[in-house]
Amino acid sequence: MAKRGARNGTKDDGGWGKLIRDVVVILLLVLGIHSCVAKPFYIPSDSMMPVLRNGDRLIVSKYPYGWSYSSVSFHLAPKVEGRLFAKLPERGDIVVLEHPVTRIDYIKRVIGLPGDTIALRNGELSINGKPVKREVQPMLSIPVDPNLPGPDSSLFRFVNRDASGKQVLELPIVRETLPGGATFDTIDMGPGYPTDDYGPVTVPANHLFLMGDNRDGSADSRVDVSQKGLGGPVPFDAIAGRAEIISFSTDGTAEWYNPLSWFGALRSDRAGTDLRPERQGK
Repeated sequence: MAKRGARNGTKDDGGWGKLIRDVVVILLLVLGIHSCVAKPFYIPSDSMMPVLRNGDRLIVSKYPYGWSYSSVSFHLAPKVEGRLFAKLPERGDIVVLEHPVTRIDYIKRVIGLPGDTIALRNGELSINGKPVKREVQPMLSIPVDPNLPGPDSSLFRFVNRDASGKQVLELPIVRETLPGGATFDTIDMGPGYPTDDYGPVTVPANHLFLMGDNRDGSADSRVDVSQKGLGGPVPFDAIAGRAEIISFSTDGTAEWYNPLSWFGALRSDRAGTDLRPERQGK
């Protein structure tokens, strides 16, 4: 009897060839989903406090603003101008972007749209000559953990102890409401910071002005590239996607070799947090 398989002319579907094909298909599927639909994102700093904390894991959607070179995950695409199915963000959206020079991933909030004139005086933001509504909120108390404050944070001077003796961050909060109604909390550490005075600067066509919610501790559009900032308004093509929701968050106590520690490190109150800003009048 003739043996089945390669010797009688039939195709051998087993072996390394099939495994390699399967791996390539899986990698292409992952890259496609990452680039066109959604991807995870890790928060590595305190620049977007109080809304986002070091240790948060997010879901970032790729399609709300259309697609450009920055949509392609892992920085695989060359920098080319243009955007498919382009739709500008709204003021107040939290976006992930490729730094226009270094191509490192950043996360910031959209403050200014094309044609807007942005200025800050003594830390107070104005858009198109009108001061943005600011409302001082009660101090926000957040437990200190190994991830908070984050590395090189500007917030260490706000570490205190509560009545039980535990370390907490006591943060000064100012709620802002942008034109269009987006409202969200920011941290204002007081006067004397280099980013308290800026502009006025008019946002060019096809650009966005981005800022971190930790206003005195964020390298954003107000900060020069030499100081790890964005160096002014950012090209729209550099925007990779919109932050949607916190999937989970960890406090920094997990040990990779101890799965039981993974559960203990979870900040249970963070999962499911919606990152779209409230919009007054809608």
